[in-house]
Amino acid sequence: MSKLNKKTFFIILLSSSLVSCSTFDSLRFWQNDDDVDPDEPKELLSFNEQRNINIEWDISFNGVNDLGSFKPGFSSENLFFADAEGNLISVQSSTGKENWKKQLNFLSSGVASGFGILVVSDIKGNVIALNQNDGSEIWSTNVKGEVLSTAAIDPKTVVVKTGSGELIGLEKTSGETLWSYRSKLPTLTIRGSSSPVIFDNNVFVTFDNGRLGVFDINSGFLLWDGAISYVSGTSELDNLIDADADPVVDGGLVYTTNYQGKLNIFDIAQKRSVWSYDVSSFFSPVVSRGMIIVSESNSNIKSFSAKSLEESWSNEDYLNRELSNPASFKGNLVFGDFEGYLHVIDPLNGKTIGRKKISKKPIKTLFSRSNSLYAIDEAFNLFSVSI
Repeated sequence: MSKLNKKTFFIILLSSSLVSCSTFDSLRFWQNDDDVDPDEPKELLSFNEQRNINIEWDISFNGVNDLGSFKPGFSSENLFFADAEGNLISVQSSTGKENWKKQLNFLSSGVASGFGILVVSDIKGNVIALNQNDGSEIWSTNVKGEVLSTAAIDPKTVVVKTGSGELIGLEKTSGETLWSYRSKLPTLTIRGSSSPVIFDNNVFVTFDNGRLGVFDINSGFLLWDGAISYVSGTSELDNLIDADADPVVDGGLVYTTNYQGKLNIFDIAQKRSVWSYDVSSFFSPVVSRGMIIVSESNSNIKSFSAKSLEESWSNEDYLNRELSNPASFKGNLVFGDFEGYLHVIDPLNGKTIGRKKISKKPIKTLFSRSNSLYAIDEAFNLFSVSI
């Protein structure tokens, strides 16, 4: 199985496009200087500002955050964050004041927090559990595969998914392997991985083969699964349907997306898909204020009514600006982009109502918690933001 990171993947696609197009360029006598390259990032448009964005505090870390998989963990009033070089820190979430810090080996994903422990994974396949109070190690288990996504934690079990498509349940207090499940992977995938989600004693997880699986958390038994989308192309690139976005469980439904695939809604009680729409996305949809909102892989933003499932609005103002994951915050929809901007959008009509440049680097990940929004850029700068 071959893994492509997203940058390499798009370079390959772009190169293929240029090769095929260059043959015909000399014949295009109608070409002029006013032609607009459809692949160029769209210039930012003016807007009516209704929301102010302020940086409350920021902390700089080390490494390169290409995948945007390094997310913070939270417990009470504390935030836990780690970078790729293994710097783990606990800070007060309201002020950024340091509680403690610890140096670990090079890490492959962010911090999971829950039930008194923190869980991180290093590049050698070690899943490590730490005490939330001081960062002391509780246990370490090698799962024989790199874990590229954040773990999920419940009172008895820590669930991780490896880059090779294996889902593993570990005993929370000892790290002992309780169960495992290996999915069937396609020949070619994009480097990255969705995180498992625990809900009502079940584990919901999407795989690189474009399927959703639902497992019993105690036994690891596969309860049911379904295809988010099916392959329909003739080449390996055409048939990339990776599901790198976490499933969203809400109101008895599971919302899923995948690349070159669909926005697909599954009914938990019926154990099947009940609605789908052609969409290509790397990110989880946002379900907020009666709307379902998804950011497509080309940074087009689409919304649907959660009640009628009819398309509501579409925003093409940010095409090719490499938008981050969307985050719902205080009734607003927030994105970051490749130039370090945060954009605030009204989820009811799709109009931009706020904007601020907070970094010189691309914003890779947004994460909301309580009264704060957290942004992480490509250089591992962590910003606490208020709107």
